[in-house]
Amino acid sequence: MTRLIPFALLAVGLTACGSEPITADEQARLEKEFQQSMTDVVLVGNFTVTGRGDDAQLRPERYEVKSVNHVAGDIWTFTTRIQYAEHDVSVPVPVKLMWAGDTPVVTLTDADIPGVGTFTARVVFFRDHYSGMWWHGETGGNQFGRILRGAEALSE
Repeated sequence: MTRLIPFALLAVGLTACGSEPITADEQARLEKEFQQSMTDVVLVGNFTVTGRGDDAQLRPERYEVKSVNHVAGDIWTFTTRIQYAEHDVSVPVPVKLMWAGDTPVVTLTDADIPGVGTFTARVVFFRDHYSGMWWHGETGGNQFGRILRGAEALSE
C-alpha cells in the first residue's frame, strides 16, 4: 500500500500541472496569438558551432520576421530576412510548426533555404525568447536570443 502513495501523488501532480489536452478553440486562439506576436519582429541572438574547438564562442545572428502565416495543417511560412556570418537574404521559409502544449516549436528537416543552404533545426518560442538547435550538413550547434518588437526591434 505504501508503494502506491508516491505514484498517486505523481498522478495528482501531473493533472494539476495542466496535462489536459488543449481544446480546438484554445488551439485556434494560440495559433492566432502566435501569428500576431510574430509579425514585424526581430530575433536577435547568438549561435554556437559544435566540434570546432571553440564551441563556447558566441556568434551573432539576426532574423527579421515580417510575417508568419498558417498555410495548412502544421505547415507555416515565415517571411523573413536571415542575417548571420556573410549571409543576408530575404526569403519565405516554409516550416512545420508543432505545439508542446501551449508552446510553438519550429521543426525544419533538410530544408533548402535559397541563398543560405540546407538546414535542419528545432526552435522553441516562449514569451519574448527563442532557443534551439541547428544543423547545416554535418555542422551544427545551438542558438538562442530575444524576440524584439516595436521601437526595440527598430533600434537593434
